[in-house]
Amino acid sequence: MDCRLLTAGSYSIPYGNCARHSRVILMGYPKTRRKLTKNLRYPMRSRLPPNLGTNLFLKNKKTVKETCPPDRTDEEGEEKNGSEDGNEIVWGPDEIEAITSLFQGRIPQKPGKLGRERSLPLPIPHMLRPLGLPTPKKHVKRAGTPETMFSRAPLYKQVYKSPGVLIGLAREIKNLPAEKDVSLVLNKCSKFLQKGSLSMTVRELGHLNLPERALQTFCWVQKQPHLYPDDRILASTVEVLARNHALKVPFDLRRFVGSASASGSVIEAMVRGFTKGGSLHLAWKLLSLAKANDMMLDSSAYAKVIIELGKNPDRYALVESLLNELGDRQDLTLSQQDCTSIMKVCIRLGKFEIAESLYEWYKQSGNDLSIVMYTTLIHSRCLEKKYREALAVVWEMEESNSLFDLPAYRVVIRLFVALNDVSRASRYFARLKESGFSPTYDVYKDLIKLYMASGRLAKCKDICKEAELAGFKLDKQVISRLLQLDREKIVMRF
Repeated sequence: MDCRLLTAGSYSIPYGNCARHSRVILMGYPKTRRKLTKNLRYPMRSRLPPNLGTNLFLKNKKTVKETCPPDRTDEEGEEKNGSEDGNEIVWGPDEIEAITSLFQGRIPQKPGKLGRERSLPLPIPHMLRPLGLPTPKKHVKRAGTPETMFSRAPLYKQVYKSPGVLIGLAREIKNLPAEKDVSLVLNKCSKFLQKGSLSMTVRELGHLNLPERALQTFCWVQKQPHLYPDDRILASTVEVLARNHALKVPFDLRRFVGSASASGSVIEAMVRGFTKGGSLHLAWKLLSLAKANDMMLDSSAYAKVIIELGKNPDRYALVESLLNELGDRQDLTLSQQDCTSIMKVCIRLGKFEIAESLYEWYKQSGNDLSIVMYTTLIHSRCLEKKYREALAVVWEMEESNSLFDLPAYRVVIRLFVALNDVSRASRYFARLKESGFSPTYDVYKDLIKLYMASGRLAKCKDICKEAELAGFKLDKQVISRLLQLDREKIVMRF
């Protein structure tokens, strides 16, 4: 193979001279010239622009060998030669200066904010509604008759669930003439009613003192196969009739309670009706028969009877038996009002341990304690002479941030009077007046006794004047005691 040395130009030189004095590329190729590859013949990247920071055109021209790098191809050398022949573009000084000035410094921006802010998204249609309460639907009428009820819900749902409609039926029945039957009103909406719907109508008729109309309504329901049998309307009717003394009590109550027709809800309704109507002996008898027949009635039925019987001292023995029955139950469920009322009955009977047990049971059940229950417990412990335990309830009541009412202030002041704590009694008396309550006579009397026992005669006279200005007349014993203290004070001076 005949090899030659090829320089950056298009001419060849001998091997010896090239190796010593010239920077050349050593290449070996055959006699036939090798064709350049496509990427060398047509390079994809264009030539880099000249560095305009320096004026290249004003410098001295270099030779072809100096300006052309040694690794250029033959075609690039030919282009250089062509440019030297006269086709080279020559820039004038003014043009070069203008081009150079464009790349010196920052290009001026448009006036205004340089940082662009992203525009907010378009508002969603359902978010265009202003904040506040929902828009009232004025097209819905709140009338009491089915004919005037227009809503988006189906009509049968409006009738059998709406209290306004069911109470309105009772008022329409009340406005009927005495010779007219309730069917004139009920037939209009019979197809929209369901089981239990008219129980509220029957109760409303009882509140309107119309037991006969309630019985007529129940008789009309019995003729409707899609509304009867129903224990709810039966219980409501029995309760209304029992409360108004219009229920025909069977001669043999024992057989009635033991029969299959007497369900638990009906017995409870009879007990509530007899209790509200004042027939407490019948209510107590029903409870006794229910226990004998192993019938579990609701705890609220026992609570109502105990509360009413506890108002009469002659019936305390019956109350004790009912309290024992209520204490033996495992599924005891009482409301806060019923629990507090039973505690007051127990205090009246002297059963303080039962009152404590009810309080602990209600507290352990996770229910919120009211100021009335706290006051009842403090009163119970004061009567039992457990003043320190009662004081612990006062601190518990303060920690719970309960708002004191007038009975609470009375009980707490009486506790501090019993403890002979003048400062705390005076403090709670001031809080009582700051809360806007008017002190009662027993509060004034307790404070006068406390100040007398502590020897503060001037404070006693101030409380007496305040009580007289409030319209109270002091007892003769208090006045005589004050006169006696005045005499003793005068004697001590001399």
